[in-house]
Amino acid sequence: MNRLLFELTNSFSIQIASIDGGSLRNAIPRESVADVVVADDKVESFKKAVSDYNATVKNENSFTDPNLSVTAESISTPAKVWNADFQNKLLRAIYACPNGIYRMTPAILGLVQTSNNVARVLVKDGSYTIQCLTRSSVNSEKTDLAQAITGVFELAGATITLGGAYPGWEPKPDAPIVKLMSDLYKERYNEPANVDAIHAGLECGILGTNYPGMQMISFGPNIYGAHSPDEKVQITSVQKYWGYLLETLKRIPTKN
Repeated sequence: MNRLLFELTNSFSIQIASIDGGSLRNAIPRESVADVVVADDKVESFKKAVSDYNATVKNENSFTDPNLSVTAESISTPAKVWNADFQNKLLRAIYACPNGIYRMTPAILGLVQTSNNVARVLVKDGSYTIQCLTRSSVNSEKTDLAQAITGVFELAGATITLGGAYPGWEPKPDAPIVKLMSDLYKERYNEPANVDAIHAGLECGILGTNYPGMQMISFGPNIYGAHSPDEKVQITSVQKYWGYLLETLKRIPTKN
């Protein structure tokens, strides 16, 4: 949406009244709505530009988001629009804000180490809020990225608040608990366990910070559409992992 508004500002000198994009700080946004004002004699060419943009982004995201759609509809004229200077600064700040993968983990092929998600943009009734969720398995790198984001929005005149951080959880694929549970999974289900690492915030990061010597592993039933209105769990997999947990507890060695 920000990319589109940036292009429309340059091409049609649109005036923006509001933006409402995303929903939660810990969810990748899946919709965004903006109310804008355009000159009467440019309405048809404006709608064509939006249609052309729709074709462009559908082509760019045909593999990951085949149902992506960008449309323009007529509305009543908004009572107020943004100041032109504020509009230019905010659109550029959002554009410049890192969004997506920031760095891959050097030690593990294909694993993201640090990223940022521009999760929520709400500009309405004279105030604005931009929410990001910055993730990393390396705390110092997460702080570095947060500082970069802070710099971007401070240049636009925003007040920045940092909070709700999750400590990083560094992968330890050679930990004994990983071998124990991988062997048990193969024994019970006659197929190799899907052992992976992620850089998203998990409670394991908090536990590991307070108990640095603790071995940890996160596992569970099949979940689809996490952190979205479509989130659901495969009920048949719950019983499977409950039995797996009980047997794991039986096999954890007694501390000497």
